[in-house]
Amino acid sequence: MKAYEIREFGIDNLSTVERPDPEPGENEVLVRFKAASLNHRDLGMITGRYNPNLKRPLVPFSDGAGQVAGVGPGVTLWKEGDRVMPTFMQGWIDGEINYEKARTALGGDLDGVLSEYGVFNEEGLVKIPGHLSYEEAATLPCAALTAWHALVVSGGMKRDDWVLLQGTGGVSIFALQFAKNYRARTIITSSSDEKLGRADILGADHLFNYSENPDWDEAARLYAGKRGVDHIVEVGGAGTLRRSLRAVRMGGHIAIIGALSDGEGIDPVPVLMKSIRLQGIFVGSRTMFEEMNRRISDEYLKPVVDRVLGFDEVREALKYMEDGKHFGKIVVSIP
Repeated sequence: MKAYEIREFGIDNLSTVERPDPEPGENEVLVRFKAASLNHRDLGMITGRYNPNLKRPLVPFSDGAGQVAGVGPGVTLWKEGDRVMPTFMQGWIDGEINYEKARTALGGDLDGVLSEYGVFNEEGLVKIPGHLSYEEAATLPCAALTAWHALVVSGGMKRDDWVLLQGTGGVSIFALQFAKNYRARTIITSSSDEKLGRADILGADHLFNYSENPDWDEAARLYAGKRGVDHIVEVGGAGTLRRSLRAVRMGGHIAIIGALSDGEGIDPVPVLMKSIRLQGIFVGSRTMFEEMNRRISDEYLKPVVDRVLGFDEVREALKYMEDGKHFGKIVVSIP
């Protein structure tokens, strides 16, 4: 089968290889991949920024969708022809995260999905919502589930809550879609008026261009009636967290899902004095994934796919993400 491997760090060093076709063993399922999607984590793995000590060679990318091509002895959950997605962490089925579960992530601890076939334990797969294409489904395992975990599971988001979203990447756009589906009120930031226009079409209530005015924290407080917002999906990390602490209401919730910008250390006093809840979000469990998929199916939600590139255009897709040109998700089709 054809696959990509990280052997040496760097986008241009990503290797295309031929591997033996895998065969499913006891309680295992063979998946023929149809599509994969990109996350910033995948870019960091390939460039060496995420884990300089990454065990190599490694098949990259955590998020994919495909069709069951075979089942091993003892499999009861799946049959040939089923449309499935592997879970981000193969060992996190339910309950709280722990070190053992966290060490079962695809495209990092385990081979990922950027190949024609993959073999997975039958418990490490979920069903694709019936109205989604393989390309759309491939966007769900990491970005969508992270947004769901941040706002619905951790945040307990409800109607009329104020939600602040940073940027227009995959997680932020899924968070915008979930927030609007729950009838929450939304504020989204970007340095691009064109991207803000697209967020407006998706229903964002307030748009803020931080390249024209960096004080998005003050604007968010004003939009929310000067009390501050209820939830923030924090993707910037150290470079934006100070402003998030000012923008959130007393007793509010900040879901930390990324660290895309550098900055100085954070003063803990606002966290204490405003009783702010800071929650790190590391994707989610299979149970969360299945709950999210039920909502997606019931509400007929559709992921926002910026563009679909071919299997021979993976390097171009990575460079497109590196340049920050995307709105929503970038997908690779696997023919």
